[in-house]
Amino acid sequence: MSVLLEFAMFPTDQGESVSAYVSQVIEMIRDSGIDYQLTPMGTIIETDSLAQALALVEAAYEILEQAGCERVYSSLKLDIRKGKQHRMQGKVASVREKIGEVRS
Repeated sequence: MSVLLEFAMFPTDQGESVSAYVSQVIEMIRDSGIDYQLTPMGTIIETDSLAQALALVEAAYEILEQAGCERVYSSLKLDIRKGKQHRMQGKVASVREKIGEVRS
């Protein structure tokens, strides 16, 4: 099974720039060993189960809570597919192939 999760999570009560808080969440994701891709608007992860993906979301919230954040915004999008793995890179490669974009 492959679970792709695109999510954003950040405090809304800590001022205009929240990169110091977001970076703590990204460090946790990086250190977990889960495949991830940081984007300007969120982070994409790929896990083997829905439970693993949701546990990561909960851990991200706990980091912000421990940092003193009283209000946290989060959005999540999930793509769950049985029988497949490594879709984070595979989906992008498939589109690039179809538009004739070659990566070296």
